[in-house]
Amino acid sequence: MAVSMSISNLDDVWHRVTGTQPDPPRNLIIALGAAALVAVLWRPVWRIARNAVTIAHEGGHAVVALLCGRRLSGVRLHHDTSGVTVSYGKPRGLGMVLTVAAGYTAPSLIGLGGAWLLAAQHITMLLWASVLLLALLLLEIRNVYGVLTVVLTGGAVVAASWTTNTNVQAGFAYLMVWFLLLAGVKPVLELSRTRSRTGARDSDADQLHRLTGFPAGGWLFVFGLVAVGCAVAGGRWLLHL
Repeated sequence: MAVSMSISNLDDVWHRVTGTQPDPPRNLIIALGAAALVAVLWRPVWRIARNAVTIAHEGGHAVVALLCGRRLSGVRLHHDTSGVTVSYGKPRGLGMVLTVAAGYTAPSLIGLGGAWLLAAQHITMLLWASVLLLALLLLEIRNVYGVLTVVLTGGAVVAASWTTNTNVQAGFAYLMVWFLLLAGVKPVLELSRTRSRTGARDSDADQLHRLTGFPAGGWLFVFGLVAVGCAVAGGRWLLHL
C-alpha cells in the first residue's frame, strides 16, 4: 500500500510538472513586465535584483565550461554583484571562447528559454527547472555570500513552485522571465560605460578580443545584439503576439 501511494504521489508530481497551466490575464502580464522594467531602471531595486543577473551570468560560464569539456574549479558571487567562475582546460580555442562569451549572453538566453516555456503554458516546469539549475550551481559555489545569494533566490523559486495558487505561480514566473529579458541589456551598457571611463581591460569582451583578435567593442555589440534580440523575441512570446 505504501509503495502504491508513493508511486501515485510521484505520478501526481510528474503530471504537475509536465502539465500545462492557464496563462494569467494579458493586463497582468503587461503589468509584470512594467514591474520588471522598474526593477531594472530604479537603482535602489537594481542593486539587489542585479544579484539574479550575476547568478545567471556566472552560471552561463559554468555550464558552457562543462559542456566544452573544461574542469570547473568553482564559482564566487560577491556583494558588489560581481562574480568569477574558474575553470581549467585549454587556454585558447573554441571551448574557451564559448565559455567566456556565455556570461553576458546567459541572462537573456535563459530569459528567452523561459519565455518559450511560458508561451507553451509550462509554468510549473519553468519554476522546477529553475530550482534544479540553482541547486546544481549551489554545489559549485565557493564563498559564503554566494551560497547565501543562491539559497535565498532558490528559496523564493521553491516557494512559488510549491504553492497551489496558480495565479501566484504564474505571476512569479512571468516576473522572473520579464526581468531576465529586460535586465540582460543593462550589464552590457554598464560594461560599455565602464570601458569608456576606466578601460576595464580585464572584461569578458577584452578577454574575447585577446582570444580571437575580434575587437572588444565588436564583442560588446554582439552581447547587446543578443540581449536586445532576446528581449524582443521573448517579449513577443510572453504577450502571445
